[in-house]
Amino acid sequence: MDNQKLPMRVGVGIILLNSKNQVFVGKRKDNPNDKWQMPQGGVDDGEDYLTAMRRELNEETSIKNIQIIKEINHTYEYELPKNLIGIIWKGRFRGQKQKWFITKFLGNDNEVNLNTKHQEFIEWKWVDANMLPNIIVEFKKKLYQDLLKEIKLVIG
Repeated sequence: MDNQKLPMRVGVGIILLNSKNQVFVGKRKDNPNDKWQMPQGGVDDGEDYLTAMRRELNEETSIKNIQIIKEINHTYEYELPKNLIGIIWKGRFRGQKQKWFITKFLGNDNEVNLNTKHQEFIEWKWVDANMLPNIIVEFKKKLYQDLLKEIKLVIG
């Protein structure tokens, strides 16, 4: 099948800020190199973006204690590199179209538990927002540069 005929997966992403305005990132179980990403995931059938965002954050980090600062109006897309098409998402999608949310973590770090039913992350940390484009996999770099601009509108 022509890769361009594959649809985009509809998803959500979560920019989670702590009290110091650092951003939560996790190291993926399926890519344990020194690459980190913010929580994200797919929207289930019949699910709205807000519900999907809360579910994905809880599934990946066990975090529930958040305040929504902003739902970013724009949707962002990224395409998978050719070597990952057909591997990720069982070959059904060529990339993702995502709705992102900026949220504030109201809990304590001990609330974070990566050992969840569908574990995605093996490690996590808080990073300075400016680091985001430097720690993400290459094919999401432009996305993270765009998201950094959105973060700076909120935290200054």
